[in-house]
Amino acid sequence: MPRTAPAAVRLVLVERAAQMLARREPVTLRALVEGTGASTMAVYTHFGGMPGLWRAVRQEGFTRLAARLDQVRPTSDPVRDLAALGAAYVDNALSNPALYRTMYDAVAELDDPQAAAAAFGVLVAGAARARERGRFADAGDPEAVATQMWAAGHGLTMLVITGVLPREALMVHAPAILTALFVGAGDDEDRCRRSVRAGWSARLRSP
Repeated sequence: MPRTAPAAVRLVLVERAAQMLARREPVTLRALVEGTGASTMAVYTHFGGMPGLWRAVRQEGFTRLAARLDQVRPTSDPVRDLAALGAAYVDNALSNPALYRTMYDAVAELDDPQAAAAAFGVLVAGAARARERGRFADAGDPEAVATQMWAAGHGLTMLVITGVLPREALMVHAPAILTALFVGAGDDEDRCRRSVRAGWSARLRSP
C-alpha cells in the first residue's frame, strides 16, 4: 500500500480536528488519529504537539477564506463587488463549516496573523472604493462599514451552520442585510438593490 504524502496527512489531521471540535468531541491524540492511518507521533511531526495543531486548524480556515475572497474580481461597480465578497465569504463557510467554526472557536494564536487581517482588509478596501466612487457618501469610516458587514454576515452564517436557521435563510436575508447596511452608508436604495443582487448572484458563477 503506498504511503500517504506528508502534506495529505497534515491536512487530514487538520480537518478531523476541526470536525471534532465542531461536534464538541474530546480531541485526544488517539481519538484524532483513529481511522486516519496516521500514528499519534504524526501530531508531533507535523505540528509539534496539540497547541501547534490548533494553530494550524485556525490558520487553514483563514487561508481558505483568503483564497475564496481572492477569486472575486473587481468590476466598475464597487457595491456589487462588496456584495460578491459577502457571497464568497458565505460560500467559503458553507463549503468548510467545521473549519469556519474553528476559526472563531479554537483558542489558539495564528502562525500568520496577517492572514486574518488580510481578509478583513479586503472588505475595508472595498468600502473605501465605494466611498471614493461616491456610493457611500455618508460613510465616515470604511472600516466601520466593513466591521458591520463582517459582524452581520458572521452572525447569520453561524445560525445556518449550527442548524438554527435553514440554508435558504442566507439567500433571503443576506442580500437584504447588505442592502440596508449600504443604504445606511449613503448609497441610493434602488441602485444599491441592483448592485447587491448582481454581486450576490455572482456566487452562482464563481469557481
